[in-house]
This record gives sequence, C-alpha cells and structure tokens, in this order.
Amino acid sequence: MPRRTMIEAIRDAMDVSMGRDDKVVVFGEDVGFFGGVFRCTQGLQAKYGKSRCFDAPINESGIVGSAIGMAAYGLKPCVEIQFADYMYPAYDQLTQEAARLRYRSNGDFTCPIVVRMPTGGGIFGGQTHSQSPEALFTHVSGLKTVVPSNPHDAKGLLIAAIEDPDPVIFLEPKRLYNGPFDGHHDRPVTPWSKHQLGEVADGHYTVPLGKAAIRRAGSDVTVLAYGTMVYVAQAAAEETGIDAEIIDLRTLLPLDLDAIVASVKKTGRCVIVHEATLTSGFGAELSALVQENCFYHLEAPVARVAGWDTPYPHAQEWDYFPGPARVGRALIETLEA
Repeated sequence: MPRRTMIEAIRDAMDVSMGRDDKVVVFGEDVGFFGGVFRCTQGLQAKYGKSRCFDAPINESGIVGSAIGMAAYGLKPCVEIQFADYMYPAYDQLTQEAARLRYRSNGDFTCPIVVRMPTGGGIFGGQTHSQSPEALFTHVSGLKTVVPSNPHDAKGLLIAAIEDPDPVIFLEPKRLYNGPFDGHHDRPVTPWSKHQLGEVADGHYTVPLGKAAIRRAGSDVTVLAYGTMVYVAQAAAEETGIDAEIIDLRTLLPLDLDAIVASVKKTGRCVIVHEATLTSGFGAELSALVQENCFYHLEAPVARVAGWDTPYPHAQEWDYFPGPARVGRALIETLEA
C-alpha cells in the first residue's frame, strides 16, 4: 500500500471526490494555479479545469458565503481557509447561515460544504498563524467538526465530509502535514513514509464521522486527545511508563461518547489533552461528559492539559505548546490522586 504525507492524502481525497462527482468544486485563496499555501490542492486545477478548482479573492466571508449559495443550488463546495486564524470574518456565514440552513428551511435545503483549515502551532507561526479554534465550532448546532491525526484518516474523513449533506469544519493540524510530531521539537522529524498510519489506499474509502480510534490500549488511565496531541500523549505514556489508553477522537462532533465511556469505566481515570486555550476549550465539554457519564467509576478528578490562556507566543512557543513533560506530569498526578 502506498504511503503518503497528510498533504498528499488530503489532495488525494479531493481528487477522488472530484473524479466521482462533478458537483464537487474546490476553491479558496491561492488554491488554483498555486496549489494552496501548503500545496494541498496542487494539480487539481490542471486536471479538472478552472471552473472546478479556482482562486478566490482574499475574503473569507465571501469564500464561505459563495460556498453556501453554491450548496443551496446543488453543488458540493470544498473550500480552503488559508489558516484557521483567518476564519473569523467568515464566522457569521458559518454560524448564522451554513449551520442553520437545514433547520430554517424545514429540510428543503441542506448545506453540503466542507471548510478546510490548517490549525494549531508548532511551526513558529506566532499568534495569528497558530490558533486552534475548534471549540468555537463545536458550540454551534448544525456544524460537524473533524480533526484528523494521520494521512490514512485524513483521506477517509475528508471524503466522508465531502459526501455528508451538512456543513463540516475540517481542521488539519499543520504540524502533522509531513510527519507525526511527539512534542520534542529538538529531535529529527519522522516522515509519514516510515509510519504505519502513513499507509493510504488508492481510490475511494471513507472513515465514518463520529467514530473514535484507540491508538494505544491501556488500563491505568484514559487519555482523550485529537490531532497533534495524540502523538504527544503517546510520548508521555512511553516516557513515564504509565499504561495509558489513548483515544484519538478524530471527530469532535459527532462525538464517540460510547468509546470514551467504555474506556474511562475500565481505567477509572481520565486526562484530556488539547493544544487550544484551556478556558472554555473543548476539553471542558469532554470533562463534563466524563463526569456525567462515569462519575461512580472515577478514582480521581478529571485532568486537563492545554494551551495557556494567552495569545500564542512566538518566542516562547515550546512553553505554550502542551508537550510530553506537561502531559506526563498530569498522568502521574492523576494516578497518585
């Protein structure tokens, strides 16, 4: 089976979808001739033409607004916001139009759009190129939110998102584009070509939305993570010697609550890890769900490891980034509680 980077897997997903359905269109800032800032759409315009893969003005609200209109008329737009940090001008369109269209039309219209956004830090992008805004989308009824952690899942989840009849926010951890990252920035990067999850089948396949994956089985503590933090959690477990069960959520909404509950009931402990700001982050929702559904099985308080409540710093990136040392301390403290 061929091995691909996450960039190549995402491109392949769009290629497969465009080849299967001529209603699928791809557009955004520099995604046409240039192939996108991270080259995720490279070659699609040459293959499918300028009417199906094209550049848009630097206007995020215009990109998403146009996609909503296209979707109402029967197309399936897959659009790119160059960085998740740039999505705020389009937040009104996403939350007030895309998320509400099915409800407000009593099912007469749906909004089958996918909004792709590179997310997260670890690349010295500073405060306006490193944000993780997933909680802003999970709060909105009508939106689905996806965060893949590897090329295999990225392709299958993106195809599933494109085929979904409702709007999907597809957040791509850019620190994972070319290889898994365990939080040790001073070590050589392992390419996806040497990682099992870099295996990406040719052709069409899907990974169902709302289904988590157990990346590491264990009995001491459950770790809930997604995106880059899956590998940070794995590194923390290995370095501390703690038998942690690591669950890769993959989609935040719909959420695989059954997998979470089954694991926490088995281990009796839970640590939640995400890169986004701690206060009102998605980890708070996860913590509440674990408490509500697993209260009588918990042997210790639910712990959260996240970004600090500050803009993402450039000079102190690795103090902000929830690395394996911080996660490891949380694992130890949870076991000792």
